Amino acid sequence: MSDPRSPEAIRERAALKVAMKREFQKQVHNPHRHGSGEAGYLFDPAVQRFMSMRATQYDFFRPTPKASLLGFLAIVVPIASYAWLLKRDKDQFEAKCRSGQISYADRNYKFY
Repeated sequence: MSDPRSPEAIRERAALKVAMKREFQKQVHNPHRHGSGEAGYLFDPAVQRFMSMRATQYDFFRPTPKASLLGFLAIVVPIASYAWLLKRDKDQFEAKCRSGQISYADRNYKFY
């Protein structure tokens, strides 16, 4: 097996990339493509595999402890921590108002 970083391998990949680009441009600019019964777009197997994966990902989902933990960390923890932060700030503000540290004239939102 040759080294993928060798100059020959780099040249081979570059030539393959140029050939693929040339073939794609040839297919895109073919004036007879639209009349041949195709839907007006190029069929790309990689895009089709990706779209099929996106359409069927819930059919193949298995609930595991890791998936449950990730869901809990991504959904429940941010909402609960934000609610705790809001409650803590409101309680601190209310305690300062009740103890007289913030006068009525200095309060924001006094007309609500």
